[in-house]
Amino acid sequence: MTQQVWQRIALVTLALFATAVVALGAAPESGTQAKGETEGDSSSGFYDTVNVSVVNVDVYVTDRQGKPVTGLKKDDFELFEDGQPVKVTNFYAVAEGHPRHAPKPQLKSAQAPAPVPPNAQPQVPPEQQLSLIVYIDNTNIHPFSRNRVFSNLRRFLDNKVKRGDRVMLVSYDHSLHIRHPFTTDPGVIASALFKLETMTGGAVQADSDRRDIIKMIDQNKDVNSIEVRVRQYAESVQNDLSFTLDALNQLVNSLAGLPGRKAVLYVSDGLPMNPAQDLYYAIQSRYPNTSMFNESFTFDASQKFEELTAQANSNRVAFYTIDAGGLRVDAGVTAESRSIGLGIDVAQTHRSNLQSSLRLMAQNTGGLAILNTNDVTPGLDKVAQDFNTYYSLGYTPGHAGDGRYHRISVKIKGRRDLKVRSRKGYRDKTTESRMADGTMSTLIFGYENNPLKVSLRFGAATRREDGYYLVPVNIRLPIGQLVLVPRNKAYDARVEVFVSAMDTDGRTSPVQRSPVPITIPADKVEKAKKQFYTYEARLLMRSGEQRVAVGVRDDIGATESFVQGVVDVGEDQ
Repeated sequence: MTQQVWQRIALVTLALFATAVVALGAAPESGTQAKGETEGDSSSGFYDTVNVSVVNVDVYVTDRQGKPVTGLKKDDFELFEDGQPVKVTNFYAVAEGHPRHAPKPQLKSAQAPAPVPPNAQPQVPPEQQLSLIVYIDNTNIHPFSRNRVFSNLRRFLDNKVKRGDRVMLVSYDHSLHIRHPFTTDPGVIASALFKLETMTGGAVQADSDRRDIIKMIDQNKDVNSIEVRVRQYAESVQNDLSFTLDALNQLVNSLAGLPGRKAVLYVSDGLPMNPAQDLYYAIQSRYPNTSMFNESFTFDASQKFEELTAQANSNRVAFYTIDAGGLRVDAGVTAESRSIGLGIDVAQTHRSNLQSSLRLMAQNTGGLAILNTNDVTPGLDKVAQDFNTYYSLGYTPGHAGDGRYHRISVKIKGRRDLKVRSRKGYRDKTTESRMADGTMSTLIFGYENNPLKVSLRFGAATRREDGYYLVPVNIRLPIGQLVLVPRNKAYDARVEVFVSAMDTDGRTSPVQRSPVPITIPADKVEKAKKQFYTYEARLLMRSGEQRVAVGVRDDIGATESFVQGVVDVGEDQ
């Protein structure tokens, strides 16, 4: 019996709207399954799978002066889900970058401990490793504001972020761009910021439009024409805001499958919680007999920001927001707005509107907001403090994959003088959803984790008459890595395969899932454990380089692997 006998083939069918699109279907009748497989449904039987997940809650505790509080123990914390107390089963504490109770290596009696390099960082378990995304929102920022902050950011990355932490640089320029993928060298990201300093900032045009409207209000023009102009402006800002939030959601969702702590350092001049609210306020002040201000509430975007932070909480992502606009002087509003008589109030409304979203993003996810300062260094020091001094509380919820959002709160027993920050909740994702997230993170960020020892092999592509290529992908799985359970005169394994692909332009296909039941005759199981089960997926693609990500889950053993591979599809194959 060869290692390729244990095989199942899936033909990939798909729509052709993207360069790399994949959809897995059921195995065709002509496909081969495990030789000698017993009749019947291998998914039936006396066994079942139980998904046990641990929810990790990162907690930051400070005193009244804002200094981090260290030395707390598991029993000092009270953890609540949906208002009900839950038991803390996992506890991890870090003070100034050093884990408490770090495990010591086991040495043989005559073995001397190896010398520790002077700059060596303590080993961090995967579920506690930090992934930091520096997010520059060029669409909602002034170039001068951005470039002033960059000098502080570079020092922060060079001096405060540890080597070994994963750091990535992205920008939003009416669409999301990865300027530098994840690296464990923060200095590389600091240098990459220089390339962004030459780019324009979208907030310049928005400010110009806003000043023109204020001038119209000041000059006492026809109120009806002013109302139309403000409404058009509000709709335009609302539309731009919708795209901005879509990009943030896209990033947050792509991070879902990455293990560990995730933080987004978001830099902009603020986002309007309620587009054009200050202009509606100016109209109401200039024309008291109108009721235009009530119309401003139709543009309220607070619910969308709540949805964004709920999604971030579900994926263990914290927002650290920076208002690059710095210290805004309300008295420095334009001469046109001053003559209205309430120019300062209008400016304060504008500032509050832009900053309230930054506060909400940070507060709801357990992060921090850096506002009203031209020097963000002290604020970044507090961000670094969060990264290096924190507690992680883990617990196992009484439900499994119910898909619902659950509220979280944390208290310190008998210490009302301490301030506690943490994310406000999480969504209990289904196993299928978590596997899809992990597969997508592997595809986008190259994250791999392979306890099942899965390997990929690409076969020769076959060109079709329509110009597309059919590419075989053999997903090889050592049978000895699977949990096999007896049923009748055979042994069963239950596996699920998740596949997605991405082209060089970053276009991705939806993650597709295929169940792969495996049945092996009892008299062949010992020999099979030394062999491979091969699942073949045939991917329909256009020519060019394609990245393929595969997630494999052993449902019975509750073990998951994520791997990736690159194939160059073209006529020369």
